[in-house]
Amino acid sequence: MRSPSYSPYQRSARGALPARTPQDALDFLRAHDKMAALMPAVTRMAALQADCAAALPAMFDACAILQFESGQLVLSTPNAALAAKLKQQLPKLQGILLKRGWQVDAIRLKVLFLPALKKSQPVKQLTLPQQARSALAMLADTLESSPRNAALKAALDAMARRGRD
Repeated sequence: MRSPSYSPYQRSARGALPARTPQDALDFLRAHDKMAALMPAVTRMAALQADCAAALPAMFDACAILQFESGQLVLSTPNAALAAKLKQQLPKLQGILLKRGWQVDAIRLKVLFLPALKKSQPVKQLTLPQQARSALAMLADTLESSPRNAALKAALDAMARRGRD
């Protein structure tokens, strides 16, 4: 095992981690004996995943390969409905994989209910048109100045200002 003088995974002087590339990750994995032993299996599974996705592009987006040993391919599906649809396509998938050199004797499906990762969506900031802002300002001006209306007037003023800022 070699020990590089500089590791791309060390923090810079400012404390920020540098941007990593896939090549950096490969170099890191190859530098450690135990991780390097996993590389052929990972590469093989990635190639099989790509071939399955090429064979059934529309259906295989949500699926993943769980295991491939002694001719038994185990695929995960996120729900039973997709598993039923995919089950109809298994002979086609097996034929295509055999043509590409994979020795697949049987394909099993496993339904794994994994929670979907939610992508954070930016909060939409709606802007009020000028006519709406002036109507809100006019409403705030016409309200009677009393302790009961103070909160309402403050809210109307804030809404009218929000569009200007």
